[in-house]
Amino acid sequence: MRRTVVAANWKMNMTPSQAEEFINAIKTDINGADNEVFIIPPFIAIPKVISLLEDTDVKVGAQNLYFEEKGAFTGEISAEMLTDAGVEAVVIGHSERREYFSEDDEIINKKLKKAIEHGLTPILCCGESLETREEGKAAEWIERQITQDFDGIGREDALKCIIAYEPIWAIGTGKVATSDQAEEICAKIREKLTQLYDQEAADGIRILYGGSVNAGNCAELFAKDNIDGGLIGGAGLKPEFTDIVKTGSPN
Repeated sequence: MRRTVVAANWKMNMTPSQAEEFINAIKTDINGADNEVFIIPPFIAIPKVISLLEDTDVKVGAQNLYFEEKGAFTGEISAEMLTDAGVEAVVIGHSERREYFSEDDEIINKKLKKAIEHGLTPILCCGESLETREEGKAAEWIERQITQDFDGIGREDALKCIIAYEPIWAIGTGKVATSDQAEEICAKIREKLTQLYDQEAADGIRILYGGSVNAGNCAELFAKDNIDGGLIGGAGLKPEFTDIVKTGSPN
């Protein structure tokens, strides 16, 4: 049985003081939930959020890392820096990183391996553009991403990962894939994982949906057999996040 995950990716929002105000407002409601909850703030707010959540079961993640241990990489953050700060998870391969910062699957594969090496839970993102979907190549695109991103990663390490399917055309647009569209791709991801590993491993890896998830549509999405929760964007910055946290049950 896969425990549902609800992860709030704050992106480039929330100063430390704003984060403190927001966390204090929702902390009681998101603590002790049946679902596994992650808050993923900007780097500068991570210490504040960790300190505010230290007496809860809510986990804190980071939005990125670099695949080298240390060195002359101005502006980057290492896995060791994150774990030393108390971070437990890290988002890897978000479409905004792929698009705006030219991260390809080779880079993402290196980041995934580095996160696993340091005991961080990777939340690996994949997703297709509207053009790719309209060409009927969405499943093919996602399967290629999964294959390349998991290259050289063994079965036991793959089981430590969470995958987030985020169709690019539904991120921050207000559009959302129908629950059937999301389920179709998440099922394809699980099929690909079965090919790369085996059915038992594929059934053990949690797959989230992300893309304009909110309190109004999350229940229908989370009820699907192959959707194990959500990577939440805009709604993760609002009080309605508490309603999302309380939605759904393990698949």
